[in-house]
Amino acid sequence: MADYPAPAEELNTGLLLFIPYRALENRVFDALAAAGFADLTPAQARVFQRVGPHGTRLTDLAAQARITKQSASVLVRELEDNAYISRIPDPSDARARLIVIGPRGAEAIPVAARCIAEVEAEWQAFLGTRQYRQLRGALTNLRQLTDPYL
Repeated sequence: MADYPAPAEELNTGLLLFIPYRALENRVFDALAAAGFADLTPAQARVFQRVGPHGTRLTDLAAQARITKQSASVLVRELEDNAYISRIPDPSDARARLIVIGPRGAEAIPVAARCIAEVEAEWQAFLGTRQYRQLRGALTNLRQLTDPYL
């Protein structure tokens, strides 16, 4: 007997959330590669996307990405080597460093943002405005329960 995926009504909610996310992520990576950012890996992106507007400490990036500090350090070094991020002194603690968006990262962000906007417009066109707003509303509400960084 062949092993086929279960029909959508049998998939758990987590998987139903993950499938569109993965499709979006693949589109973003394709757009980034087409724009000259093919060296950015999914693991690096998961750290990069957590860099706050005023910088973030390595330990916070590791915690938010749910990886060890050692793994985060390797990924940050790779991102820094490719100018996606930079490290600067933390103004609140002279011993600490903040990770901030670097010049190449600043160039990549609008590419990803445009792609995300395109995908979301496609989803809205497919679902219709009412159903799309309901989906976003439900997911925003669910974030209260699931996002430890609110």
